[in-house]
Amino acid sequence: MWLALVPIAVLVVMLALVIKAFGADAIEGGSQVALLVASSVAALLAVTVCRCKWSTLEKAIVDNIRTSASAIIILLLIGAIAGTWMLSGVVPTLMYYGLQIIHPSVFLAVACLICAVVAIVTGSSWTTIATIGVALMGVGEAQGYSEGWIAGAIISGAYFGDKMSALSDTTVLASSTVRVPLFEHIKYMSITTIPSFVLAMVVFLVVSLTHSVDASVHMEELAEVLKNRFNISAWLLVVPAVTMALIAKKLPALVTLFLSVVMACIAMVIMQPEIVKIVGGDGDFSTFRGLLTVCSTSTAIDTGDPVINELVATSGMQGMLNTIWLVLCAMCFGGVMVGSGMLSALTQLFAKFVYRTASVVASTLATGVVSNLLTADQYISIIITGNAFRELYEKRGLEGRLLSRSVEDTATVTSVLVPWNSCGMTQSTVLGVATLTYLPYCLFNLISPLMSLLFAIIGYKIYRKSTPES
Repeated sequence: MWLALVPIAVLVVMLALVIKAFGADAIEGGSQVALLVASSVAALLAVTVCRCKWSTLEKAIVDNIRTSASAIIILLLIGAIAGTWMLSGVVPTLMYYGLQIIHPSVFLAVACLICAVVAIVTGSSWTTIATIGVALMGVGEAQGYSEGWIAGAIISGAYFGDKMSALSDTTVLASSTVRVPLFEHIKYMSITTIPSFVLAMVVFLVVSLTHSVDASVHMEELAEVLKNRFNISAWLLVVPAVTMALIAKKLPALVTLFLSVVMACIAMVIMQPEIVKIVGGDGDFSTFRGLLTVCSTSTAIDTGDPVINELVATSGMQGMLNTIWLVLCAMCFGGVMVGSGMLSALTQLFAKFVYRTASVVASTLATGVVSNLLTADQYISIIITGNAFRELYEKRGLEGRLLSRSVEDTATVTSVLVPWNSCGMTQSTVLGVATLTYLPYCLFNLISPLMSLLFAIIGYKIYRKSTPES
């Protein structure tokens, strides 16, 4: 067990140095190298001390990467959706209609709801916060709300949407790490996630109802910029509606996402021909080049407003390459830890303190939080927590979806609450609010782990499967 802690200690130290040196850009290469260095240390100890064969480690790495193959393709399609939904006018239309209903007396609740909807349809809490979140910060401050409350509402909504979206990289990563079908994972996760979000919304609404300052002019300006740049139409809502219908039909995630990209491309050609021409340039293949550019690489449209410019800037599949790179490196680390038996040794440590289902879930939740504190990255925390407990859950006859839900209820949502975590640093920088300032107001992020523990204690919707081990 103590030997297994050595590569983890190396990883923690390396990540601390990477975060210190690169800040929010740590995911662009530094974190990946740190994972490979930790993997090398683990492999060296496994071969020299544990007398483990290299072929065993190599097979474990390959098997681990193989399990993430479908997730990598899904991540690429998510990048394509982020670009096509934005420049086809789907997301701008959702924002436009959302801005029409904001009033100071319900601002915090509506801001949380808008961020939740945008995050669900885009699959990204980071994109939501960096775009509509920044706009809502200005509006909220103009209405007299404290920056902590505004940031808390924005982050709560964005992370709820991120968790519940089939387009989210963290949701895909959590389900694939634990080997649970994506839509099954989301459905089971809603049992704890929706009550947590409702409680947060109630508090935001109560606080909003005691406040009254008008900033409708600023909201109208933002809505007008969207309307002038994009062809806003209710017909564009057909794209997310059909996508949700396909998800409800439980089609494979790859099929659903691919069809969604195709629909958004068709909508872009019909509804936003000028934007397609701007992206594709002049020539006979302008439309073809424009569509492929939006799907694959970075695009930027000048709207005359810096906030909206930031919103409509997309990165396509190319924007997912750093995440995919990180996943591959993390899978190498996980493979070595599994193949050498080190991960099993660490799991046995937790097993000594586990007597009931509630304590299993509590240990998982605690590991998710501690991983965010130590590794400073939510992706690594998801992978480490999922891999560490998968065998324990199987031996105790607990469903994999309970593990994937517990991982998301902590590793995903608490990352933004840690000042030195990549998520905490990024959102603090983007919103201009210190992490410790908005932390007490991120109600959804704080309630979610507690809700997960409560449901485990009372045993609601927690089932056992019949296995020889259990």
